[in-house]
Amino acid sequence: MTDWSPFTARAKDWFESLRDAICAEFEAIEREAGSEAAFAYTPWQRTGVGAESGDAAGDLGGGVQGLMKGKVFEKVGVNVSTVHGSFSPEFARSINGADPENPRFTATGISLVAHMANPHVPAVHMNTRFLTTTKAWFGGGADLNPPLPYAEDTAEFHAAMRAACDAHGADYYEKYKAWADDYFYIPHRKVHRGVGGIFYDHLECGDDAAWEANFAFTQDVGRAFLAIFPKLVRRRMGMDFTPDDKRQQLEWRGRYAEFNLVYDRGTLFGLKTGGNIDAILMSLPPEANWA
Repeated sequence: MTDWSPFTARAKDWFESLRDAICAEFEAIEREAGSEAAFAYTPWQRTGVGAESGDAAGDLGGGVQGLMKGKVFEKVGVNVSTVHGSFSPEFARSINGADPENPRFTATGISLVAHMANPHVPAVHMNTRFLTTTKAWFGGGADLNPPLPYAEDTAEFHAAMRAACDAHGADYYEKYKAWADDYFYIPHRKVHRGVGGIFYDHLECGDDAAWEANFAFTQDVGRAFLAIFPKLVRRRMGMDFTPDDKRQQLEWRGRYAEFNLVYDRGTLFGLKTGGNIDAILMSLPPEANWA
């Protein structure tokens, strides 16, 4: 059986370096807007247990929650965590490769959600992760969530994701775009959460070569996000907006909250495994309306 711990350490290092680059760029945008806002970083340890965790109390890993509230970024969270332990037998049945008889797991990843002050600036989500059970795999993606969509922004965001995909698989973009369209959908509203992006999961690593290939793809997704999203923010952050624009943004945020609380796998995973509640729920908007 492969010892995945060195690979987990490499993935963790990458996620932390990506966080640092993203947060520096977001703080630079705040400076351009005349704001001194900066990220506050809060370390946390997973020493308790979740309702579906098979763990006894102890050192089970942890992470760092990064949070900034500024002039451009009304609320943005960038979290990195690396946790390990055991699933409960029941929850293990829902996780790729998790055997109820061998429910051990490790998980490391970065998770980002940005809610913007100006309704013309799209909100965004990005998450990439590496997990091991009896198998090892990567997952993640990025999707754009504009309250006031612009075709230009949507096209450029998708072009960036396509470029990251095309470098690794001729069918990656179409496959992972379709997966995002299916996943980021609110069935009870019969609407998509935003204008999509890419979503992939269970990109399995059967050997070292597969791990390296999947890791390279995951890195390129992160680089593509870092290249395109700040560009969109700078394009829209100085635009004037009306009370109706703000109303539409707040109502749209309600839809975003509904998806994350009812359907999102990451929220469920964090809650079921005893993660940090504030970090798990950092995706929720600072203010929302339901008409």
